[in-house]
Amino acid sequence: MVTSKNYLKPKEFMFFSMVYQKLMHQKPYNILLFLLSILVHPFTYFIYRKKKHSNTYDQAFELRSQYYLKNGLFAQWQQSFEQQEIAKASFFQEAVSSSRIQQTANELAKKRLQQQVDHDLQNEGIQPLTYDQFFNQQLKYKYFVALTFLPAVLFYVVLILFANPFLQFIIERILQSFIVIVGVATLVFTILYLSPFDPARNLLGVEATAEQIANFNRIHGLDQPYLSQLWHSLSGLFTFDLGTSFAGKEDITHSITNKFPVTLEIAVLSLLMAIAIAIPVGIISAVRPNSYLDYTFMFIALIGLSIPSFWQGLIFILTFALKLQWFPATYNPQNWLSLIMPVIVLGTSITASIARMTRSSMLEVIHEDYIITAKAKGLNEFKVISKHAIRNAMIPIITVIGLLFGGMLGGASVTEKVFNISGIGSYIVDKQFIPDIPAILGGVVYIAITISIVNLLIDIMYAFFDPRIRSKMKKS
Repeated sequence: MVTSKNYLKPKEFMFFSMVYQKLMHQKPYNILLFLLSILVHPFTYFIYRKKKHSNTYDQAFELRSQYYLKNGLFAQWQQSFEQQEIAKASFFQEAVSSSRIQQTANELAKKRLQQQVDHDLQNEGIQPLTYDQFFNQQLKYKYFVALTFLPAVLFYVVLILFANPFLQFIIERILQSFIVIVGVATLVFTILYLSPFDPARNLLGVEATAEQIANFNRIHGLDQPYLSQLWHSLSGLFTFDLGTSFAGKEDITHSITNKFPVTLEIAVLSLLMAIAIAIPVGIISAVRPNSYLDYTFMFIALIGLSIPSFWQGLIFILTFALKLQWFPATYNPQNWLSLIMPVIVLGTSITASIARMTRSSMLEVIHEDYIITAKAKGLNEFKVISKHAIRNAMIPIITVIGLLFGGMLGGASVTEKVFNISGIGSYIVDKQFIPDIPAILGGVVYIAITISIVNLLIDIMYAFFDPRIRSKMKKS
């Protein structure tokens, strides 16, 4: 019983040290970990400097250097380098003083001595103790962790979180998404800032005086420098305070909160419809290639890709709303039937794209050796397809689904206009001709946030469907 306790004790001390050593192999984490533990480093560096003088490596280095000096090897190297410098000066016909030659030879001999001693000590297993190695050693001691936990609490929290490879993967993706969102916001704002459209002139009219335009720009901060406007816009995005729009003085956050859920609801329903139809169709086409079903499904998918959404929407209104009177012609939040036609129109091209990708991905997988082996072992076709083929074919399909969902949110404005839906897409289109910078920026960035969240979920699904990704995460 005592033996097991002694065996488990070092493992407790090795936890922070092992995670720290793993993260220090990646340069961005070097800076992050240093900043999070900056209050601890003056104390540990002082101890390191004191212990460095009594370091085994320094003592061994000094003894080995004295050995080479006493045995005349250093003098031999110096003499050899002097001869090389003289020969070089003679070859290039340069006039070099003897003192300069001796100085250069002495520097080269010292460098040779240091390299030789380092090589000898490394062969004997004696290495210099760097500050990173010293700090890493201190993390193995429980008392050091206890003393430094409060001043470096964020440092230890990061080590605890990043000890789990899957959790580290998620946190890294969240940080990447944050950088992407800031980049999108900066790019959109810059484009609007450089736009030739003048919001004051467009809203006040051509008869507006210079004083009125200057007053408009002053009220909305358009007379401030670029960086000042950019900072105000970015800070407003992440504090959910977007201010009021140029046109109508409406609260932008409130408008986006009302309009964005409508677009998101239609997009999610369209995506679910596309997945429910396209994946079975793609699997059937791949399992029965060049059959009547395959040709029929792919022909319908090609038609679905080719039909413009606005034309399809108008045909649906004329046929199913005006003539047959099955569904309402325009969107009504109180009537769920009004969602059916917009969902079908928005999801048609997506269904076709997912079906074609599913067929292509399945055709590649079902001809792999492990599928042939599974069939040879006597597994029936349904088990081979459902248990082995589909799971391995899902990675490219998931990728396409994520990309198409982003396109749905960004391109829903056409469908919203056709069915008179007051969503985020039509809201951005209405505001872009002013241009109403805060309103456009808010709408675009919150779409980008949604797309980033979807991409994060897709990355997590990669690890769920593909065990090779989980294995790489653990090895890294």
